[in-house]
Amino acid sequence: MALKSVIESILLVYGDPITIKKLAKFSRAKEEEVKKTLSTLTTEYQKRGFAILEKDGEYQLSSHPDNASYIEELIKDEFTEELSRSALETLTIIAYKGPITRVSVEHIRGVNCSFSIRNLLMRGLIERIDNPKDSRSYLYRVTFDFLKHFGFKRIEELPNYEEFTNEKLEIPEEKPPASE
Repeated sequence: MALKSVIESILLVYGDPITIKKLAKFSRAKEEEVKKTLSTLTTEYQKRGFAILEKDGEYQLSSHPDNASYIEELIKDEFTEELSRSALETLTIIAYKGPITRVSVEHIRGVNCSFSIRNLLMRGLIERIDNPKDSRSYLYRVTFDFLKHFGFKRIEELPNYEEFTNEKLEIPEEKPPASE
């Protein structure tokens, strides 16, 4: 697979800012090759809907800044409407299985959940806390506003709470791919 394709996939799925070193590790490429590929992608994206942002040695895939007004309209619309199905699914997983990592939520749902998690964070229905087991990731859990919004006094009042929280799921640990 071409390095450009691999880097695009990593940036898209990872969602958060990522260093050259991590990109090189996950793409199994040299750091110099990754830098060159990022530069090429940045140039190619000037005429497309994507952009690669760079800050303090970290890179992130983003929508193109020229499209900001369209994205703002989408996000405002998202917050004035009821929660989408994907946001409700994500919220349900966090409510029953939280505190939980984004990767674990995505494993359960089978799709990238970055937008839904960001939406729920901005609405104040979930919060992000440090992961005591892995300083590279965060855990997500519901907030008091979640309880208020849905009319619960305690999280245990959720339907079938005991049944679902005690159900064991096979969720892979967040480990980087093995080095060659």
